[in-house]
Amino acid sequence: MLLDEFDYPLPGELIAQQPLAERDASRMMVLHPASGAHGAYEDRVFRDLPTLLDPGDLLVFNNTKVFPARLLGRRRGVTAQPVGKNNPAVREHLSAEVELLLTRRESDDVWQALVRPGRKIRTGEVLVFGDGELEAEVLARGDYGVRRVRLRARSGPTEAVGSVGAFEPAEQTGKGELIEQAIDRFGHVPLPPYIHRADRAADRDAYQTVYAKVRGAVAAPTAGFHFSERVLEQLRAQGIETCEITLHVGLGTFQPVHEAQVENHKMEAERFEVGEAAAEAIGRARDLGRRVVAVGTTTVRTLEHIARENAGRIVAASGETSLFIVPGFPFQVTRSLLTNFHLPKSTLLMLVSAFAGRDFIQRVYQHAVAERYRFYSYGDCMLIL
Repeated sequence: MLLDEFDYPLPGELIAQQPLAERDASRMMVLHPASGAHGAYEDRVFRDLPTLLDPGDLLVFNNTKVFPARLLGRRRGVTAQPVGKNNPAVREHLSAEVELLLTRRESDDVWQALVRPGRKIRTGEVLVFGDGELEAEVLARGDYGVRRVRLRARSGPTEAVGSVGAFEPAEQTGKGELIEQAIDRFGHVPLPPYIHRADRAADRDAYQTVYAKVRGAVAAPTAGFHFSERVLEQLRAQGIETCEITLHVGLGTFQPVHEAQVENHKMEAERFEVGEAAAEAIGRARDLGRRVVAVGTTTVRTLEHIARENAGRIVAASGETSLFIVPGFPFQVTRSLLTNFHLPKSTLLMLVSAFAGRDFIQRVYQHAVAERYRFYSYGDCMLIL
């Protein structure tokens, strides 16, 4: 399959820049892929969800929690080339803003990250955030702009930032906790690049599901944005069951596809965990012939990965998945899917096309554009039954 087969035209004004005032007020297109020769769809609103599901259906949520992974700082200049005083660039030398997006934690203090502008940031360089309370040393370079960095955080004020003794030893301070506190102070909500505005304090809640619990994601599982406490109560009242799994959204989910032939794309691994209670709930629903409704593509990938590794069964497990789902994939667990509208040529659009049919999804997206649905993270959603 060619990457261009998953393209579609989208007017820029349909990309939602703000969340709705009420989470559950979004529109929802309901898809019936098995209806007739080409499938059918209808325009509804998200608050209709409890009436569209059956008692005993099981909604599976991804409870990962987004942390403020975007850090804005400057270079210390450890590896910077000198600039002459008459060079026009002298004013920006070491003072221009540098962005560090933390994408994956390897240990208490070592992370994978994206750096911008990447070409100026060499191995050995040190990036400084705040007044030096947090530093990142670049350890190594990887593919597609990825760097390995070591973070250091100060436990208190010092006379000379970066001097000997400025950063407390791990055994005295709890290195990982100290670093997390610094990230929370200086970090920004990692809004996607198609949201053309700076993040705000309100985004710390809005760019998060109401059931987020386990810290570790650098992008939100946005299908869950639409749920409010009111809708969750209505679902419970209807006899619709819920359970939670965790997949920490990282580069694997939002990294662009660079290959013209999509099968050659390699997904970056992302960490997941499915506990005993969730595994039992999913197994029970399947045994009774009830629908397993995945909330979001990250939930789908987690469930289908575990099923492939365990002869079709869902068991309690933790680890990493780099599962890449494209049309032709044999779904074993997911019966229905709630998801947002995704970027052209993205792995998320490929997964949805695999679930409902590429040609059908193309028609659905054409309808969504014509009807002025709101797209992407803060946009509307679709329910594939």
